[in-house]
Amino acid sequence: MQASHLDGMPVLLSFAVYSPFIDGYQPSFKRIMIDSGAFSVFSSGKTVDLNEYADWSERWDGHVEAVAGLDDIAGNWRLSLKNYEKFPGGFPTFHETDPPELLDDLVVMAQERNQWLGLGLLPPREGKERWVRDTCSRIPDGIHVHGWAMRIYTQVRRIDSVDSTNWFRAPLDILKNLPWLTYAEALGLVIKRYERWERKIVDVESHPTLF
Repeated sequence: MQASHLDGMPVLLSFAVYSPFIDGYQPSFKRIMIDSGAFSVFSSGKTVDLNEYADWSERWDGHVEAVAGLDDIAGNWRLSLKNYEKFPGGFPTFHETDPPELLDDLVVMAQERNQWLGLGLLPPREGKERWVRDTCSRIPDGIHVHGWAMRIYTQVRRIDSVDSTNWFRAPLDILKNLPWLTYAEALGLVIKRYERWERKIVDVESHPTLF
């Protein structure tokens, strides 16, 4: 049901929680970005096998806009660099816990990898707009900046896309106020909000794509 509701939408596919049934819906998605599922791993204590992730990513070659590298969001930036080196097909992510000088190296790496760079914040993500703005100001034009779970910062210029971590749970909040709806109907309202995200008039020069 959720996959069907995403017809015509940009979608993030996570290796960590991937299920083969998604293959049947893939042609209906507007755009696709591939992610390792590093946050799911961080939250559950499980691990992602880099070789398996790289092999899985290859099957999507030609069908996705970008593939994220396997980063260590717990803060081990050296491990992230090792993973990026082993898997040159994935774009890097700069985290708030990383050394500030690391950004320059990741920018160069991003320029060599489809011009994509991720930005990551550890929860709670609120109250960190200064870091987001300062970091974005150091990123050259021409690089696509993706904010991981950073929907609250879409007003910041230079963030080109973000992903939502609670879109499948958001209908439950709607049902609290509109209990006569079904979950499917509430999910439809959430999707409509996301569909119209890029059409809103906002006081910024560009508006991010919501994956």
